[in-house]
Amino acid sequence: MKIPSTLRRIGMLSAGLVLVAGWAGWAVPQASSQTLPDAKVSNADLVEAHLGKGYDALKQDRYDLAASEFRAALDLDPTLVLRARFPLAVALFELHKSDQARKELEAVRGEVGDHPNVLYYLGRLDIEDRKFESAIRNLNKAAAKPPFPDTAYYLGFAYFKQDDLAAAEKWLKEAAQANPRDARIPYQLSFVYRKEGRDEEAKKAVALSEELRRQDDSDSRLRLECAQKLDQGLRDQARTVCEQLDDPNDPEKLTELGTIYGKHGELEAALKPLQRAAELAPQSPQMQYNLALAYYQLNRFEEARASLAGTVERWPDLFQVNSLYGAALLKLGRELQAYQALSRAHQLNPQDSVTIDLLYDATLKLAKQDQDVKRYPEALHYLEQAATLRPQEPEPHRHMAEIHKLTGHPAQAATQLQEADRLAKSLVKLH
Repeated sequence: MKIPSTLRRIGMLSAGLVLVAGWAGWAVPQASSQTLPDAKVSNADLVEAHLGKGYDALKQDRYDLAASEFRAALDLDPTLVLRARFPLAVALFELHKSDQARKELEAVRGEVGDHPNVLYYLGRLDIEDRKFESAIRNLNKAAAKPPFPDTAYYLGFAYFKQDDLAAAEKWLKEAAQANPRDARIPYQLSFVYRKEGRDEEAKKAVALSEELRRQDDSDSRLRLECAQKLDQGLRDQARTVCEQLDDPNDPEKLTELGTIYGKHGELEAALKPLQRAAELAPQSPQMQYNLALAYYQLNRFEEARASLAGTVERWPDLFQVNSLYGAALLKLGRELQAYQALSRAHQLNPQDSVTIDLLYDATLKLAKQDQDVKRYPEALHYLEQAATLRPQEPEPHRHMAEIHKLTGHPAQAATQLQEADRLAKSLVKLH
């Protein structure tokens, strides 16, 4: 899986803002069926569903839908500054609805203060509105702890527009160190050099920008040829082409290479570049997810779990991360932890059938464990949830019938057994 840049930024922001909120005494709302009354649980489930759909829409660059889902979540719970209002602002930014995006960003800023992620987007909006002095103020603050690699680029650009050439050169050079493959940076530096009368350096900067663009085009052709060779089953020829994408110091290129291998079932080949990418970018949910997925597909479940353990805490609103983490835990026999992770994933994306199946399995196993040690109320709780997850399955009802019989409730046992028999007959007809 490759998480698009917008979603990566949302994930990074969520982690940062949760930390700030903790310092400020804020709490991120969490749904808990064990502590909230039924009405509130229902409301919390709706909120989680809207959030999950919103993040999924961001993943697909469907910004109108994302904005609609985050607004719906805020209508239900206006306190979701960290988890809904900021991603709403980013969706509006991507839709070029500058005034609305600024309004939401200022609201977030009012709650969490001058967080670098918020200041970054405010600075970007300032540049679009040609408010370069304000852009410099906001981006300078953001650059103290740059949230994204292109923070310095936009700050250098704003300084150039204000004709502060020395500051523009300083920040553009910092941008080049943070993101050496970005062809925009030397191109913008060429304008700075030309204004300063440094024509030779300007020419070299333009040449570098053109070379970076050519390299990007070349990498695109290599990725296409690599995939085509793998599609054709020409493994040796494919390796010769694909390995040209192997750059041990570039996590993005390594991820692209590992992803191509992984999509074509070359999991062992995918592992090396994905391991290196995760090592270079330990804070990236994309890199950790890709590595964990390769481990999982290779049946290396403990390594998959370890790859995601920190990620799932830092980015709790990424559905894919929670689902894969729960799947690995379930394979390791850690049912309770798996149940918690998969429940979270199900809240974020209630329609995902794979997650439903995994959560159903975890729930049944927990019910069996509780039944074996005579914790009957807890077992019934899990079985009722299992029946809700897969209402066509007779097994939860058979187990409930057993428990009701053991606890002296023959009428309820008969009702559940009757329901189990009805469902079993329905399944036979379907097959």
